Amino acid sequence: MSNPLDKTLEPETGAETIWAKAADWLMDRRVSEDWSAVDQAALDAWLSESSQHLVAYWRLEAAWDRTHRLAALRMPASPDRTARIAKSFLAKIAGVVAVAAVFAGMGAFYLTRPAEKVFATATGGHRIVNLADGSSLELNTDTLLRISETANERSVTLEKGEAYFKIRHNAARLFTVVAGNRRVTDLGTEFVIRKNDENLKIALLEGRAKVDSIGAAASSSSTMLMPGDVAIATANAIAVTKVSRPLLANDLAWRRGLLVFNNTPLATVVTELNRYNETKLEIADSSIAKIGIGGTFPTNDMAAFIRLAHELMGLQAIRRGDRVIITR
Repeated sequence: MSNPLDKTLEPETGAETIWAKAADWLMDRRVSEDWSAVDQAALDAWLSESSQHLVAYWRLEAAWDRTHRLAALRMPASPDRTARIAKSFLAKIAGVVAVAAVFAGMGAFYLTRPAEKVFATATGGHRIVNLADGSSLELNTDTLLRISETANERSVTLEKGEAYFKIRHNAARLFTVVAGNRRVTDLGTEFVIRKNDENLKIALLEGRAKVDSIGAAASSSSTMLMPGDVAIATANAIAVTKVSRPLLANDLAWRRGLLVFNNTPLATVVTELNRYNETKLEIADSSIAKIGIGGTFPTNDMAAFIRLAHELMGLQAIRRGDRVIITR
């Protein structure tokens, strides 16, 4: 059965309600001074109910960021006035988008280009998108991307998360991926891109790919990637290392629903597992954060890892709400 979270956003009955609710959530999260873990859990639950919720929220958040919260919000104001301005701004955007979603018929809505399609996965989600030309994209957990196709170009914008690309090269119809301030151009390529808050990771498995900086960080030089190259790009720099095929395969084990660790620090293992599960692991004792972990674990079976940590390393797991605390 297909996951309803893995559907492209399409107009639906009650679209106005969804966009209005998304505006309420965003206003509360960005303006409220008492936003709590309970509030975040409630928001996560609402987002996980459908892709319509996910994309409505992400679209409004993008609009909010692009306007820098409006000039009015940057001026000194009381908390009550700030909240009123923010809610009014978000309500206007939500209303415009909802009307477009209802009447456009083919998914055209505010802030979205007519030929654009949006694909998203929730926490723990996984989806394969097949393109008409035989290319395929594979979305990992908590990923959002947009695809736009014209007669001369195929373009993907990776907003967040991780995706594997297997592209059928066409010199007359370029395939590009934009993530942050970098653009990756396919030259007959099989590659994976992972985007987080700190950096962008690009691993090339087959073919070639060109990486350019764009926007404020744009430069005249390009970085050419060959098979086995892994590029780590920050806002102002890019570093490339060569990685063996087996290690690249381990990094792609998520495509089979697995995570492979080889003497990996416990802190890193916890970070990876948390990407795929609503229940989050925390390390209570910093002295155990560097313990090396080896093994293969299902992405969605945190209990298997907890058993190993207890049986082989004597670590304890204490459940506290939606968290599991790992300690000695």
